[in-house]
Amino acid sequence: MTVRFAQWTIDALDVELMASFWSAALGYRVEREADGSAHLRSPADGEPSVWLQPAGGVKRDKNRNHPDLLPATGATVDQEVERLLALGATRADVGQRGDEPFEVLADPEGNEFCVLHP
Repeated sequence: MTVRFAQWTIDALDVELMASFWSAALGYRVEREADGSAHLRSPADGEPSVWLQPAGGVKRDKNRNHPDLLPATGATVDQEVERLLALGATRADVGQRGDEPFEVLADPEGNEFCVLHP
């Protein structure tokens, strides 16, 4: 028996900003909660959700873990990176050599994530 991945939780300084970015990036719908948090749900059953909860402070260091994302079906890595940059992502330098099979980006609050080359 093993566990299943159910949810990715992000501490956010601006829950609305992060909900807007990640819902557009992933194609998830936003469910706002009375406590100021937001739950992002996939349109596909069984996909992990994203929970955005208000954070108490600014992120100061490189993430100790991060999501690795694949481009949308039919999109190239370059197209996906450009789409994410237009949504508010930025390129992130975490010490890459330049020949990695992924592109490192950061969301609007500086949380790193990768777009993988297939």
